[in-house]
Amino acid sequence: MNVSNILQTVYLQILAMLRHSFKIGAFAIIFDEEQRVLLCHRSDVDLWNLPGGKVERNEKPRRAVVREVKEETRVKVQVRRLAGVYINFGRAVIRFVYICEIVKGKPGASDETDESDYFALTKFPRNTYPDHRQWVEDVLADPTRLHLKIQSGPSAKKLLKQGKL
Repeated sequence: MNVSNILQTVYLQILAMLRHSFKIGAFAIIFDEEQRVLLCHRSDVDLWNLPGGKVERNEKPRRAVVREVKEETRVKVQVRRLAGVYINFGRAVIRFVYICEIVKGKPGASDETDESDYFALTKFPRNTYPDHRQWVEDVLADPTRLHLKIQSGPSAKKLLKQGKL
């Protein structure tokens, strides 16, 4: 067994252990030629988000983000790189954030989203997930860095109910 296989096995074992205590998600930051970011409007709640979602059991985050983007926007993407890993201990979530590029299709609505569109960071809708906004800010501030951060605070759904989004 070579070093690459050993590291892959260790990585999968760590993910399996984390799943016992954390929900794991994978999200895509997709830029257009004007450096605007693709956001999706959820069909179940009045919130905008980066395309992405739950990493299924035995699924790698990198594959999950490709699947989730296709489910939410109807486009095929290629992962360029891992941009960040964000942990919220209070909500018991770990999110992997990837820079992706569309390789096939044009963003559109799906069963999970009723709209997809590109926005400049300064023009993000008010009801955009605050965590997602932070991820984009991080990438724009330091595009080549791998961002590893602990986040805190309530969920976007809770903030929306409180009238804060």
